[in-house]
Amino acid sequence: MTEPIFDFDYLVIGSGFGGSVSAMRLSQKGYKVGVIEAGKRWSGNDFAKTNWHLRKYLWMPKLFLYGIQRMNLLNDIFILSGAGVGGGSLNYANTLYVPPDSFFDHEVVKRMGGKSELMPYYELAQKMLGATENRYIGEADHLMRQIAAEYGREHTFHKTRVGVYFGEQGKKAKDPYFLGQGPDRVGCELCGACMTGCRKDAKNTLDKNYLFFAEKFGAQIIAEHGVTDIFPLSDDGSEGYRVTAVKTTGILRLETVYYTKGIVLSAGVLGTLSLLLTMKEKGRLPHLSDQLGHRVRTNSEAILSVRANCRAADFSKGVAITSSVHPDDHTHMEPVRYAQGNDFLGLLAVLMTDGGGRVPRIVRYIANVLRHPISFFRLLNPFGFARRNLIVLVMQTHDNYLNVSRKHRKIWPFVKTLASRQASDRKNPVYIPIAHDFVRRLARRVDGIPVSIFSEVYLNAPITAHIMGGCSAHTDPEKGVIDDRNQVMGYKNMRVADGSMIPANLGVNPALSITALAERAMSFVPAKQSNINFLQVEKKWGITELLNRETGHE
Repeated sequence: MTEPIFDFDYLVIGSGFGGSVSAMRLSQKGYKVGVIEAGKRWSGNDFAKTNWHLRKYLWMPKLFLYGIQRMNLLNDIFILSGAGVGGGSLNYANTLYVPPDSFFDHEVVKRMGGKSELMPYYELAQKMLGATENRYIGEADHLMRQIAAEYGREHTFHKTRVGVYFGEQGKKAKDPYFLGQGPDRVGCELCGACMTGCRKDAKNTLDKNYLFFAEKFGAQIIAEHGVTDIFPLSDDGSEGYRVTAVKTTGILRLETVYYTKGIVLSAGVLGTLSLLLTMKEKGRLPHLSDQLGHRVRTNSEAILSVRANCRAADFSKGVAITSSVHPDDHTHMEPVRYAQGNDFLGLLAVLMTDGGGRVPRIVRYIANVLRHPISFFRLLNPFGFARRNLIVLVMQTHDNYLNVSRKHRKIWPFVKTLASRQASDRKNPVYIPIAHDFVRRLARRVDGIPVSIFSEVYLNAPITAHIMGGCSAHTDPEKGVIDDRNQVMGYKNMRVADGSMIPANLGVNPALSITALAERAMSFVPAKQSNINFLQVEKKWGITELLNRETGHE
């Protein structure tokens, strides 16, 4: 048999936080790297002016919508995630938090070395992503602080740390992060459009740091392609892999085949799990652990809001998330915003209705509508949503999860798709009482309407923008999918570096954690060449040994 000619040393599947870190660090170490991304490549002026421009906002390629916002409804959860070169960084809310100690005390993290092992990578990730304290506080923040005070928790109020350049508003400046080796930046104008795509070059998306340098070091980004098949060239993949990708945009689904010595799976939780579960089911990757898809977490999350009845109300100014409060020791809440005119998601809004108890939630909702018909009809009009809705993101550190598999679902029985089911012992919450109480207090303050999302009320499926887990780490393949260095057990040169490696609910936005854990994972890959292309700023930071812990060469 003829030996294959390898196209890449490593093929990175996905270009979000984990994929971008992997692409930069591997190419920096001398490897020939390809990055396959299903979404499109974007620059500032390409983003939608408002999210009513669905072709540039939503990622639904079967409907010829090629934007940056994915929406997926599983049995128990409605999931928001990103698409495009830069993955979730294109539409995330910039927020970069180190998780609380409960995360570092988790058994998986302890086995990795705990807080002392991981904190250097969190510090590195903050520098690379340009984390800084938010500089703007508005009415929404003051209201959150006031309600926190009603719980005796005003002391928990603080500004967010965000990946945004707060230079002179609207003025272009020389790269402020990497000693001039990075791209020019423009000072944030506080327009609130972070989650529909920053058109001002103020947001520190991955194409302005990790991916920027990955390409400088020779990485090849293959946009608008999705991986459909992974075939190991030997039983354990030690001789490499054949990867098939198809065009994701346009009418013709043209196939391209790549040969690679190694793979990094960074397609996001849904992308990575869907691909690996399919490959296991088809017998392509039969040695994958049966734990694949188990312990998928939602950050114990809910997204609620208050619609102010006053037409003059305006909560749309500032970066996407500006502050945080903690009404109890396990619950974290943030005010969230979209720029004025970005009202599309107002179509999903319904009257907030409590869950729990014997009465079905939909019955309670109907009763709620009958009691508040004027509020019901007001919510039917989405216009003004971004300006008048104070959105509240709720996250918790409680240990709960779902399990995800591929099944024929009633919603689309013709093919197998991802399906979720509640864990028998630690069910993901469909109703968070303290969150509903907090939002009702906010509503009284602003003379507004408490609002939830349709899936939570109609289907008992809350919404999350922070899906995590499904590829848990362990030393035993009967208990985990990857080892403590992110290597897929059962296969050589196959790693996972995205949200699916997160082992616990963080209680904070996960972007920084994904970045930090990916940095750690890549530090264990030995360099291909002796002369690693460290940036000047990395030498100044004194982190070269942190980036290259395996000193042998491949």
